[in-house]
Amino acid sequence: MTQPHAAHVTPHTQDVEGTPGGQDTQGTTPAHVPPADLRAALSAQLDGAARAWLDQALDEAAAHPGTHGPISVWELRLAEAGRRCGPAHADAARVLVLHAARADTDALTRVYSQGTADERRAVLHALPHLVPGPDALPLVEDALRTNDTRLVAAALGPYAARHLDAHQWRHAVLKCLFTGVPVDSVADLARRARGDDELARMLGDYAAERTAADRAVPEDLHRVLALTESGRPAPGTADPHGKES
Repeated sequence: MTQPHAAHVTPHTQDVEGTPGGQDTQGTTPAHVPPADLRAALSAQLDGAARAWLDQALDEAAAHPGTHGPISVWELRLAEAGRRCGPAHADAARVLVLHAARADTDALTRVYSQGTADERRAVLHALPHLVPGPDALPLVEDALRTNDTRLVAAALGPYAARHLDAHQWRHAVLKCLFTGVPVDSVADLARRARGDDELARMLGDYAAERTAADRAVPEDLHRVLALTESGRPAPGTADPHGKES
């Protein structure tokens, strides 16, 4: 049987659950898939016991959202997800639990600050589904300060694409090049890089440093640099006001 693509995880680096820590190509991580579609895809891939656990966990989270006591039942389910659903499906299961619990910024911040790296990654994937404004940006900024490539990649989903300012976003792209995170992990890369002269300058400086040190320039750098050139008038062509560029 052909498995739905939405919940699949593509290997890059190993995480502490023994699963691939890197992100899929853009559009296939839980951050990019609407929760209803994510649940359908995940349910189709789980065996009967795991599917029953997921259904119960989501029902519990929906029935008792928010915070109840020192720790809510749905937070306990986050910790169980890898064991119950299998490491390959843990991210998707955790995102669905967070969504069912209607976790707000305070709850997401608590889970992020107290959770494992796997739970932190799930919080980052859940942000575009749960936080409409920039209130959760501190979580993205924290992830981008780490050297954990799993968190860096997860932090650069649709939420960061919408809310990171230009300065932070450019440095996040450079961070990907420094740490080996594929730039395919950066949501909305082409749009944000288009015509960005400052990003082009930063990329050129980094390439020059690598070359001077007799080190290879990452292929992804050339890809992003080409994106910064898109949208500019070709040399010698007229601009909208009739002047040549």
